[in-house]
Amino acid sequence: MASLNPSGYEKFSGSPPKQRQEAATTGIPLSSSNQYFPDSSETNTRLQTKTRVPWSSGLCDCFSDWRNCCITCWCPCVTFGQIAEIVDKGSSSCGVNGALYTLIACVTGCACCYSCFYRSKMRQQYMLKKHPCGDCLVHCCCEYCALCQEYRELKTRGYDLSIGWHGNMEKRSREVAMTPIPPVVEDDMSR
Repeated sequence: MASLNPSGYEKFSGSPPKQRQEAATTGIPLSSSNQYFPDSSETNTRLQTKTRVPWSSGLCDCFSDWRNCCITCWCPCVTFGQIAEIVDKGSSSCGVNGALYTLIACVTGCACCYSCFYRSKMRQQYMLKKHPCGDCLVHCCCEYCALCQEYRELKTRGYDLSIGWHGNMEKRSREVAMTPIPPVVEDDMSR
């Protein structure tokens, strides 16, 4: 570096002189942030805000499916078991989840502590907005309404909760197998 001082000796009294950063010719970025792997929390926040979708029905729309509303009111373990089996993609059965829900409700009186985790899991799977508030608060304050909303959401997404996960997968595979394949049309230009 060429010195402006004729003696070649520069004294720094105070702050060092500002140097102009030039573009690196080596391809290595000069900034301290990594342009190839941005801050993951920033990326996750951006993705979550852009891709979250609203619930297909409101929290208090319970009577839009009055049959499920009655079942949930009198026996929430059935609705919860059906939801949990679909959300778990068949890895746990409706009966086991419903029985565990009932056991937790009888022993602690707070089955909402168990069911709120399934709401969170369902929101993550289907990229649903956290509305009207946090999952555990929704379940603690409006347990039956939350279960009815989750049931309706899965029903809107094409699941028949009465036949479980495996029944839905069989039904979908039959529908795909019965879909006619369009015939191949040959061009007249090939002659």
